[in-house]
Amino acid sequence: MNTSEIQIRYTELAEDTCCLSCGGAIDYSKATPGETCVDLGSGRGTDVIRLAENVGAHGFVFGVDVSEGMLNKARKNADKLGVKNVAFIKSELEDIDLPSEVANLVISNCTINHAKDKLKVWREINRILKRSGRFVVSDIYSLEEVPVEYKNDPMAVAECWAGSTTKQEYLDTLAKAGFVDVEIIEESSPYAKGKIEVASFTIAGRRKCCG
Repeated sequence: MNTSEIQIRYTELAEDTCCLSCGGAIDYSKATPGETCVDLGSGRGTDVIRLAENVGAHGFVFGVDVSEGMLNKARKNADKLGVKNVAFIKSELEDIDLPSEVANLVISNCTINHAKDKLKVWREINRILKRSGRFVVSDIYSLEEVPVEYKNDPMAVAECWAGSTTKQEYLDTLAKAGFVDVEIIEESSPYAKGKIEVASFTIAGRRKCCG
C-alpha cells in the first residue's frame, strides 16, 4: 500500500466511527498555558482540540495529517466548537510543513510506524521542537521483523503494525535523531498479529538544549 492508497483509506475512515489510535499520548503530554504544540497524524482533530484547551488563548496547536478527508473533518469539528487557536496542515511526516523550533511539545498516536523513513521523521520532529522541547508518542513495535507479506497488507496497515520495527530499533532511531532523556511511560504485554507478536507503548523524550 503506497502513500496515495493510505491517504484514500484514511479519507474514507474520516466519516467512519472507528478509532485509529493505539494509545493516549495526550494523557501524558502535560501541555501548559502558552505552549505551542503539534499533533502528528491528527485525524479528526480530537487531541488537537483537547490540547488547545490546555494551552489556552495564548497557546497554539497545529494538527498535521496527510488525509484531506481527516483534515476537513478536523476543521469542521474545531469550527463547531468555536476553537480558534488551532490550524490543520496537510503534510508528509518526513518533511513537516512547519518552521524550525516552533513547538514546545509534539505528540502522536500510532502514526510514525507508517512512515517509510522513520529516522527522517524523528529528525523532523527534532527540527520543529524548541531547545529542550519534548515529545510524547504512543506507537507499536514488533518483537521481530515484520514479514514481507504483511508490510503492504491493507488490514495490517489499518491495524497500525505493518510498518512497525523492533523496540531496540525504535530506541536506536531516537538516539540517532538526537533525543535525550527517553523513557517508556507505559507498555502493553505482547499480542499476536499475523505470524508475529507486537506491543504498544508510550514514550517520551526531549531535544537537547544545546548542540
